[in-house]
Amino acid sequence: MASTPLDRFRLDGKTVAITGASSGFGHHFAGVLASAGASVVLGARRLEKIDARVAELQAAGARALGVALDVRDAASLADFLDAGWNEFGSLDVLVNNAGVEPGAKTYAMIDEEDWDTVLDTNLKSVWLGSKLYTERVVARGQSGGNIVNIASITAFRTIKGQFPYAVSKAALIKATEVMALEAARFGIRVNALAPGYILTDVSRLLLESPKSPAFEMRIPQRRYGRFDDLDGPLLLLASDASAYMTGSTVVVDGGHLCAEL
Repeated sequence: MASTPLDRFRLDGKTVAITGASSGFGHHFAGVLASAGASVVLGARRLEKIDARVAELQAAGARALGVALDVRDAASLADFLDAGWNEFGSLDVLVNNAGVEPGAKTYAMIDEEDWDTVLDTNLKSVWLGSKLYTERVVARGQSGGNIVNIASITAFRTIKGQFPYAVSKAALIKATEVMALEAARFGIRVNALAPGYILTDVSRLLLESPKSPAFEMRIPQRRYGRFDDLDGPLLLLASDASAYMTGSTVVVDGGHLCAEL
């Protein structure tokens, strides 16, 4: 049977590794990618939650592996990536999803520990994981690869109380562009997905605060996003449907960025 354009969004025969997969976006992304045919490798510090998610996916017929992962530790990242290759024979896509936010704090309120935790988790880990992934793609002779970084519209919108989270996500956009330029020689594509305001553990402080109704009205679609609003864009970036895309950031925000302040 001849292939159709929709077939390019499938991930059959591919393996995808997802960091920060014990909850939030990563937990949801694992199910989306598995439903498109991918074998998935889930990594996070909370292994009991990872194991529970893996069991759910396997019960639905997916091929899934859970690995304890601290994205701030190079050895842990290396073990995570190697586990995926060893279990499934390839690692076609790396989704750098792990992220933290220190709460509603201004630059004058945070301390060094806040700064280091957020920047190490949201930015340094992306560089380190992508470096280790690239080294393995080259060393194993794999024919190319794909990196998807999970950014945020806070990289573009300036709102009080989101420092250093917004700083880390703005830097991640630029990192995506530079990595795409430098990774092309290895056949590796690098793109970013920038969600708008979607209720997660990271965004809960704002979206469940008294300011929430007024904030929501500033979004042209007059609602916060749902997890499933990210499904199509994620599959685009993770699959061969985006084969000629690299260095791009796909924004999914209900029109927030184009709205009046």
